[in-house]
Amino acid sequence: MELDVLMNGELAGTLGYTAATHRYVFRYSPVWLSRKERYALGPTLPLETGADTTEEQHSAAVRQFFENLLPEGQALDDAASTHKLSKGNLMGLLAALGGETAGALQLRLPGTVATPVPEARRPLSHAELSERIRARPFHPFSVWDGRVRLSIAGYQDKIAVFEEADGQWALVEGGHLASTHILKPEPVAAQLAGLTGNEFFCMRLAHRAKLPVAEVALVRVPEPVLAVKRFDRELSGGRVVRRHIIDGCQALGLSSALKYERPYGDTRDVRDLREGASLPMLFALLEHCPRPAAERLALLRWTLFQVLIGNTDAHAKNLSFYAGREGLTLAPAYDLVCGFAFDGVQLLDTTYAMAIGDAFHAQELSPFEWASFAHACGLPLRQVSIELARMAKRVAESLPGTLEDAREAGVAPALVELLHAIVVTECERQARMAPEIAKVDPALL
Repeated sequence: MELDVLMNGELAGTLGYTAATHRYVFRYSPVWLSRKERYALGPTLPLETGADTTEEQHSAAVRQFFENLLPEGQALDDAASTHKLSKGNLMGLLAALGGETAGALQLRLPGTVATPVPEARRPLSHAELSERIRARPFHPFSVWDGRVRLSIAGYQDKIAVFEEADGQWALVEGGHLASTHILKPEPVAAQLAGLTGNEFFCMRLAHRAKLPVAEVALVRVPEPVLAVKRFDRELSGGRVVRRHIIDGCQALGLSSALKYERPYGDTRDVRDLREGASLPMLFALLEHCPRPAAERLALLRWTLFQVLIGNTDAHAKNLSFYAGREGLTLAPAYDLVCGFAFDGVQLLDTTYAMAIGDAFHAQELSPFEWASFAHACGLPLRQVSIELARMAKRVAESLPGTLEDAREAGVAPALVELLHAIVVTECERQARMAPEIAKVDPALL
């Protein structure tokens, strides 16, 4: 079984699978390798495979990279069921869903590029979207017109759409069209009620705090839907240009099952097995960047913001990089959510997706843990101390404008007040802690 792998419409290579040996292989095309602007799809898929890389190692790296293009959870179940495939059939799923993945990659059966699909726009009205949102308990949200319209990683319900010049949405395919926005309705689960408003608040707070972040809008159809503008798409002259991105798991060469630092859970017997993605691993990646110092600062600020908003789901697949000829560059932030808001009265009794030092809980976070984080990530203690104080101040000063944004968007007043209280508490606590970080004796780390 083989699939052509296209980069923004140009053949970059071929993905192959041999069932008898259960091995995968990826080879760059001669045309791609001859390009002056050629570059690797990611750090784990170099343009030239090292002589010391075994077939098993190469196969594992290829599988891990491409499986991260698939959705997770119920969306993956629905895709497999719709196409009558096993969830473990990576090649079959990529063949079915590979036309609209994250970034610039497209996967197609060989020969289909020579017969391009005609351009098609299928309008999506608010009324139809509302009906489908309400029908989710009976009808998979990712399946439209008998086709899976989603190949974006993550568990949350979402659909990728094209936004017309007049603001109307459409399902598109073929030609130079591709989705430009991702629509995320409220989850079906009652315990996650308010997630769209929560994410809108946190994303707008990041924007006001001057962090690079995806643009969002809260639209009512009348159910609340968060519309996220894709930062891996650029609309130019009626044509959608795709931009190559990879998430943290792809960059690290990890499967999606290892997106959390504690991939086996937080129970007593397994909580010390920290074999998943971690902040030190992500900071080490930045040696692949054209400007390592600038990217380290950007990743540090991303990390600080997660702590200040109480985001307990800031895992490696909720972080992405632009990948190009010069290396990796941190992409805008996305999927910013205050996890503390879903923990009832015990707001701070929650677990971070990736530890700060050895602190997985907010109540464990201390100047020493911040210093331990800095040491493990190769950051000066003084830099972490200064940046934490600055970020806490900036976020606190950005709250009034964010409150106004949320109220104008129709976020429930009780949720707005809860989020405000959580962020104020965290900003004040971290601001008190910040000066003490630089005082930690390096000999203790």
